[in-house]
Amino acid sequence: MTSPAGPPPTGGGSEQQRLKLLAVTACPTGIAHTYMAAEKLAQAAASRGIDMKVETQGSIGAENVLDDNDVNSADGVIVAADKDVDLSRFVGKRVLTVGVAEGIHHPEQLIERVRSAPVHTAGATPAASASGGGKERSVAYKALMNGVSYMIPFVVVGGLLIAISLSLGGHTDPSGGLVIPKDSFWMDVNNIGVIGFTLMVPILSGYIAYAIGDRPALVPGMIGGWIANTGDLYDSKAGAGFIGAIVTGFLAGYLVLWIKKVKVPKFVQPIMPIIVIPIVATTALGLFFIYVIGKPISWVFEHLTDWLSGMTGTSAILLGAILGLMIAFDMGGPVNKTAFLFGTGLIATGNQTVIGMCAAAIPVMPLGQGLATLIRKRLYSEQERETGLAALFMGCFGISEGAIPFAAARPAQVIPANMLGGAVAGAIAGVAGVEDAVPHGGPIVAVLGAVSGVPMFFVAVLIGTAVTALTTVTLVDVSERRRKGAAPVPGLGVVGPLEPALVGVGSGAAAGGAAGAVVAQRMVASPSAPAAEAAPTGTPNVGGTGADKRATADADTKPGATPTAEADGEVLSGYLTERTVKVALDAHDKEAAVREMAELLARTGKVADLDELVATALRREEQGTTGLGEEIAIPHAKTDAVTAPVVGFARSAEGVEWGSLDGTKARLIFMISVPEAAAGDEHLRILALLSRKLMDPGFRERLIAAPDEGAVLEVLSEVQ
Repeated sequence: MTSPAGPPPTGGGSEQQRLKLLAVTACPTGIAHTYMAAEKLAQAAASRGIDMKVETQGSIGAENVLDDNDVNSADGVIVAADKDVDLSRFVGKRVLTVGVAEGIHHPEQLIERVRSAPVHTAGATPAASASGGGKERSVAYKALMNGVSYMIPFVVVGGLLIAISLSLGGHTDPSGGLVIPKDSFWMDVNNIGVIGFTLMVPILSGYIAYAIGDRPALVPGMIGGWIANTGDLYDSKAGAGFIGAIVTGFLAGYLVLWIKKVKVPKFVQPIMPIIVIPIVATTALGLFFIYVIGKPISWVFEHLTDWLSGMTGTSAILLGAILGLMIAFDMGGPVNKTAFLFGTGLIATGNQTVIGMCAAAIPVMPLGQGLATLIRKRLYSEQERETGLAALFMGCFGISEGAIPFAAARPAQVIPANMLGGAVAGAIAGVAGVEDAVPHGGPIVAVLGAVSGVPMFFVAVLIGTAVTALTTVTLVDVSERRRKGAAPVPGLGVVGPLEPALVGVGSGAAAGGAAGAVVAQRMVASPSAPAAEAAPTGTPNVGGTGADKRATADADTKPGATPTAEADGEVLSGYLTERTVKVALDAHDKEAAVREMAELLARTGKVADLDELVATALRREEQGTTGLGEEIAIPHAKTDAVTAPVVGFARSAEGVEWGSLDGTKARLIFMISVPEAAAGDEHLRILALLSRKLMDPGFRERLIAAPDEGAVLEVLSEVQ
């Protein structure tokens, strides 16, 4: 329990001395903003004799976490964040919610404003925070990414287990079908995978709703998704699939937000989020889908089946293209199942060409999306590339659901690309007269001998896959450039980050993002993008190049320890040396500066691909500027273009326009790069250490005044 806020402080001297404030800082793409805001708020509070504790949140945890005792004794809470922060622990306290940029540039004003901020109540929706650095995605987009990030593990686990069970335990059956013997070990593995797929759709719906309406929306979202995916509840053989889940997720989220606005007696308020809202929203949404949405869905697909039945005598190319379009549209959803069941039903009549068209189209979506992540890696986050590899594997076994995470994340780009590739594959299979003897698709059925016309079957699959992949990367590139207001540049991709952080994701939520998360991206996935925010746990420290060096660094960074320069002219645990310092940067624009900094890092011999390092750093800039204000920029990249962690520093006399939050040009520029497989999170700790130290005006002045590389290293040795 937290003590009530009470009246605002009077502002007198003695009151000010006794004032205790808390703060939480967080940003979705860069640790630097998080720590700069924390340092600025702490400095402003200290200058006024105010006791302040600041919690910093990141994708790998939180540092300096606020406990119950802190909250109980606090007079107010400042939340400076560009992503969601769980405010439920601050009920009864004055809470001021702003963007992270406000914490950096106006900390004094925030300290004054929090004294009269509104008291946070249970179930209240936090005010939208101000954005800082880069164009913000819409709430709907972020909610969708939240659902996708939580769905991805279910798709991958379910799909891979089914694929493994089919490959090792499946065989063609004379009665038709690709089967796994009942009561076998591989049937048990298959059943576990089926459970993953069954949960996939409700998870997508539930976490879309959760991101919009917080915890009360989770239950109606998940149950609504289950209803959407279970066609038996509204007399549909196929259900509504992942598209239906997206619909129920948004309906549940916004329905809960609407119910929250209804004024109820005080004695009812405590049970609203745990009993009243979930029950009312779940019942209303479930009945609405069954009686209002479900019946038309069933009617449409029944008539669609009848229409297809009347096309069997028409051109094989046209029929194959239509079936390919349907198979690719929703990847296991009602449109897909209608085409598939139509082809399956004709097997018994001796017509195996229709299911042959479907079989060629079925693997195109996961194979195409997986191929896209390989041929244009720079368009995708680390998490998306990992999902792409899983999609390739699933595609080989005819599991079209492997492409759903990509379609759910970017429906306007991925679904048309899928449909185009599916139509091409279906048409080629149709004109070639490919036949399939079992109700399944993908290369697995050809390998097991169920397909006639195997060469043309693989030609259809390969061409359809290539069409899907090339169309996808083109559409994603164009849409991202258009969103950012820039023309596409040949050869350069755009990261489409997963941003699984909204109302429903607190400080401990796993994004990525995957999204996890894809997010979580972010190093989780984004949306794992190259610059995911992360807050180091424990004492901040930059590890050395060996276990003994890291242990020494840990020991030397205790509070009160006196920083000492490295004996060998290296600082930041050896990642920055005299070879990676330049006192006079030649570049006059950001892109040229990034390349010059990359060339500086290349002096160490640790850069394997200079162009890739530059491209990765520039893609990071597209997500949000690394210009932090106060004439500072810290471009950074996580890429295998470097073979070991390396840090560079350069000064610009005139300054480089970096899109900084305060409008200043960057004169002090650090560049940090680590390989993808780097152990630990050294780059994150480096960012945290630099961000905190760079908030010291005296430190910045000494850096600017240092006459040569040796003097610069001497100043930078203070970063401990």
